[in-house]
Amino acid sequence: MTPFAKPGASATYDVMAADAVRRALTDAGLELTDIDQAYASYVFGDSTSGQRGLYHVGKTGMPIVNVNNNCSSGSTALWLATQAVRSGTADCALAFGFGFGFGFGFEQIQRGALNMMWTDRPSPAQEFIDVVGRRYEGTEQPMRAKSRAVDSVPGQGSSPPRVGRG
Repeated sequence: MTPFAKPGASATYDVMAADAVRRALTDAGLELTDIDQAYASYVFGDSTSGQRGLYHVGKTGMPIVNVNNNCSSGSTALWLATQAVRSGTADCALAFGFGFGFGFGFEQIQRGALNMMWTDRPSPAQEFIDVVGRRYEGTEQPMRAKSRAVDSVPGQGSSPPRVGRG
């Protein structure tokens, strides 16, 4: 396993990714040249973080697809790699990532609470934030607890979840 530590106490994301990919290839008995496509998942990273991590292992000319799908980034990368193999597009595909606790990998995030990165544009999560705010208006739970309690999109047939009860 590639060790994971709190922000600032571990190697940089690209070094950890390269280490994990090397270990995975060794474990599978493969060389980088056996991989036809790679899918790199992350949440907080620049647009070509996957290339940065994989280039430490080698450069073969394979396509490297960067996947940023918030908490689903790791599972999305794995699904895409699986689809590439199932469809016959690739004989062997690699999914690796930087999603701090979201599926696989390691992310080099900043210390403290997670905040919006770009405050000069509408938040893609604003509709969700509004729904959660309306659903739990007047409760004492912090936003994080409220958002974890939402189990579906309103109108999809599930009852409101219980927040803060045993």
